[in-house]
Amino acid sequence: MLIEEGLRIDFSDVLFKPMRSTLRSRSEVQLIRKMKFRHSPATWEGVPIMAANMDTTGTFAIARKFMQYRMITTIHKHYTLDDWKAFLADIDTAQAAEYVVPSMGTSDQDIQRIRELFALFPRFKFLCIDVANGYSEFFSGFVRRIRQEFPEIILIAGNVVSGDMTQELILSGADIVKVGIGPGSACTTRIQTGVGMSQLSAIIDCANVAHGLDGQVIGDGGCTCPGDVAKAFGGGADFVMIGGMFAGHDESGGEMIEEVHQTSQMETDDNGTVIGPMYETRRYKMFYGMSSKKANEKYAGGLKDYRSSEGREVKIPYRGPIEATIIDLTGGLRSACTYVGARTIKDLPKCTTFVRVTTQYNTMYEK
Repeated sequence: MLIEEGLRIDFSDVLFKPMRSTLRSRSEVQLIRKMKFRHSPATWEGVPIMAANMDTTGTFAIARKFMQYRMITTIHKHYTLDDWKAFLADIDTAQAAEYVVPSMGTSDQDIQRIRELFALFPRFKFLCIDVANGYSEFFSGFVRRIRQEFPEIILIAGNVVSGDMTQELILSGADIVKVGIGPGSACTTRIQTGVGMSQLSAIIDCANVAHGLDGQVIGDGGCTCPGDVAKAFGGGADFVMIGGMFAGHDESGGEMIEEVHQTSQMETDDNGTVIGPMYETRRYKMFYGMSSKKANEKYAGGLKDYRSSEGREVKIPYRGPIEATIIDLTGGLRSACTYVGARTIKDLPKCTTFVRVTTQYNTMYEK
């Protein structure tokens, strides 16, 4: 048994220290990044924000909107080939090649499905191999196998939270390593298993190793607000993947439900006599982790008797169109850059000094 004594930090533990800036306006900040990769000969250009490959956020509807902003959607793996055909027939396929990422697991069925999908649309630039635990020897071997079969693809693999396994996956053929175990808003892995790592420290550690190998990392999970996304980039993430912040919208998956709630107001008749309390209908959309009981019932015939649920089902207030959230997120990111003097998102880590704090913001008027 070993104990690592070093301090590990999460997004809530730090704030950016403001620095002298020559920027006069948020509009001067450039969020577009141009990237090259260790293994793939392809290049990519866009805003390095990703919708998570959950069936409530990695949807075709979100992809249609994200492409307009040059942002990436990692599509969940449960769409059928016919679903893909209908989607690809209805969009700009040049944009889809750049900003739509198919996902896969490690089963034989996953391999066959990806082969069929790439035969249908060979222009895809990215492929995401997604497992909850990226530390198995089998997984490294699987990454090598997929790299050999798709030598030119920009290959994403994860999830891990430490530099040693980041190195292993990059040397096995991954261009981009997905970082995060347990930080997601719908994830209960840390409760069920006691396993994980503070997300910001994980990003910093993995990014340092990846960048030394000409690789990249995705900060996957743990962001609750635009400021957290900025901190992930400040900590060295090349991409940030988001689930919960993109859930609950028109374009998101998940069942829409309506509930009647009593308000604090009272209903009166024409004479001013109180009749009773007033009620209002509130709308919600369901959001759940992909290792949850809900997801296992939906896609795997229920939880197997050798495992437990490692995700929860959450009722999110309906948020309307996702465009407002995109604008709020990118606006916050630009503002963070102006506070520290970063003219581009690529410059943000070089301009970042984190300060440890005990309080993030004033909660006096929060309910």
